[in-house]
Amino acid sequence: MTDNAPTVVLVHGAFADGSSFTPVVRELLDDGLQVLVPAVPNRSLLGDAAYIASVVRQIKGPVVLVGHSYGGAVITVAGMEDNVKALVFVSAYALEEGESLAELQGGFPDSLLATGLVYTTYPIEGSDQPGTDVSVDPGKFREIFAADVDPDLARVLAVSQRPLAAVAFGEKAPAAAWKTKPGWASVSVNDHTINPDVERFGYQRAGITPVELDSSHLAMLSHPKQVADLIREAVSSLA
Repeated sequence: MTDNAPTVVLVHGAFADGSSFTPVVRELLDDGLQVLVPAVPNRSLLGDAAYIASVVRQIKGPVVLVGHSYGGAVITVAGMEDNVKALVFVSAYALEEGESLAELQGGFPDSLLATGLVYTTYPIEGSDQPGTDVSVDPGKFREIFAADVDPDLARVLAVSQRPLAAVAFGEKAPAAAWKTKPGWASVSVNDHTINPDVERFGYQRAGITPVELDSSHLAMLSHPKQVADLIREAVSSLA
């Protein structure tokens, strides 16, 4: 691979980890593409975006930045890096500059996610006050998050969640990379985690015409070929 060959960086969201992209990664590797799937800390929108931006900066050559769910908010900010040449949003939030996740979500009816959230605490170094983590009730996980994913896999995913710190919901995006970078997107029409209209609204505002998938929130696992095809379109645009 030359320095001009694109690298696809896959950014997972809340309640999941990099393994959620496994079938998509296989498709892209089979194409001969360079792929990287960093572990997102899920501690804060600004901190997570800064971390992904630092990963991107150390990649030689152009980057196609892909974000699922909360990962879409992360790439909205981290996508400002100079070598990011395309953005792909998968069942994702596409924030406006100065907007928070809570503000975007608050303009639409709640999804089923609101009925299944679990709050736990975690220690914050240097503080006497704990932070709050948000995850999904494992008993409701499949219905909310992975209704069309193999049940045996869904039950594993339910007990191996990567929670998201509650502070991330209120932080405002300092920039919106879709204003200057071309974008692709998919809507999961059977999404019970993010209201599909939240996805559509963000994409429309960004000037992106999305592909609509008959999918749960975890489109990468239930519709990997279609998600990989969307990424392939973005990669092809760099040629």
